[in-house]
Amino acid sequence: MASKRLLKRDVNYVMGDIIDAAYIHQMANPKDAEKTEAIVDEAIANFDELITKINQKNVENKKQHFKSIQKELETKAEALVTKVNAL
Repeated sequence: MASKRLLKRDVNYVMGDIIDAAYIHQMANPKDAEKTEAIVDEAIANFDELITKINQKNVENKKQHFKSIQKELETKAEALVTKVNAL
């Protein structure tokens, strides 16, 4: 079972890396500023949503709850990486 601390760390690193990649692309291609800002905003919204789910107190099965959050992180990160790569 993933601990709360490790799961928060994973969310932070993954979303942070996606935001970094978007900003690097924006510096290399200033004409895509609006598209990269939209990706950054989406990454921040996903980060906030996942952290809120991690911090839920009234969860019956913590192990299953954390596994579902981990899977959700993977799917959201893959979608954002696809968007960054499409720029």
